[in-house]
Amino acid sequence: MSDAELLQTPLHALHLELGARMVPFAGYSMPVQYPTGLMAEHLHTRKAAGLFDVSHMGQLKLVGPDAAAAFESLMPVDVIDLGVNKQRYGLLLNDEGGIIDDLMFVNRGDHLFVIVNGACKVGDIAHMQARIGSRCQVIPLPDRGLLALQGPLAVDALQRLVPGVDKLVFMTGGAFTWQGADLFITRSGYTGEDGFEISVPGDRADAFARALLGQSEVMPIGLGARNSLRLEAGLCLYGNDIDTTTTPVEAALNWAMQKVRRTGGARAGGFPGAARVLAQLDGTEALPRKRVGLVALERVPVREHTELQSMDGETIGEVTSGLLGPSADKPVAIGYVSPAHAAIGTRVQAIVRGKAVPMEVSAMPFVPTRYYRG
Repeated sequence: MSDAELLQTPLHALHLELGARMVPFAGYSMPVQYPTGLMAEHLHTRKAAGLFDVSHMGQLKLVGPDAAAAFESLMPVDVIDLGVNKQRYGLLLNDEGGIIDDLMFVNRGDHLFVIVNGACKVGDIAHMQARIGSRCQVIPLPDRGLLALQGPLAVDALQRLVPGVDKLVFMTGGAFTWQGADLFITRSGYTGEDGFEISVPGDRADAFARALLGQSEVMPIGLGARNSLRLEAGLCLYGNDIDTTTTPVEAALNWAMQKVRRTGGARAGGFPGAARVLAQLDGTEALPRKRVGLVALERVPVREHTELQSMDGETIGEVTSGLLGPSADKPVAIGYVSPAHAAIGTRVQAIVRGKAVPMEVSAMPFVPTRYYRG
């Protein structure tokens, strides 16, 4: 795709003004880093507050009295029982139990507000309209921007502009206003830090971003640091760590499937691929592989698509994300291995440019999370 064909977020002019290096991402021209560089951006987010433009992501709402039940029919997740202004992580599955996309959704009382990945949003919306469009309205919100403010001082910066956001706790949301603009803010994010995601009218996104950058705690953060922050937090990147060939159980996302949707639950099954997913959860179908965290025992970054072997030289899997963690200060990775090699503490080896690099299966996250739970 040529630069002329790339879409622009409402903050495009601001990125250029700030000297960002722009790259194609999910069909958009996006900032990969600013002049301070990835390392400085990453560490600033961990100690203060970083502002991310995530307006490439898809925002939509599901409207109608049957919306929750309809949406639940697409995912192995409890939608019906989710409280008002509560947020939950969800997984759209295909008929084989593979992951079409991972997403976040909020019960806003009179509708469900949904955020999906940018590269998947056209397909996701078409999938929802085809599967549940007769049961509820599936309404895309292309005229809204989305900002993420992440880090331990994010709340200090944001509440100066939007009083009351400090009352939110992790995975809750609420409606707010800023200079007449309607905002919907959730206390959540993709870094492992406390922080917020802010849905803002597209025509006010630039002004709101500038107001945030005017706060002493805040600096702009690009896609590079967004990736290193989420990897240290042990969070999946769609297209790398999960895709249509992986089930939620293979991806070690069992925690995202509530008991009510599992075998023996009040609303067990009834979602695409349920027979396979529930059998894997129950242990009646063996897993072909499992997602794990990995730490290199030598200071050698291990990147995606690197082959993983047992210590005896048998191929057992592949790295799907990996880098030298700026905060962890060691090479960390996410990958898939055979179940026999998935236990924490298991030694494996990655083949990097023909050299075997010893690694150890590790618990995730690689750095402690600091979500605000009240």
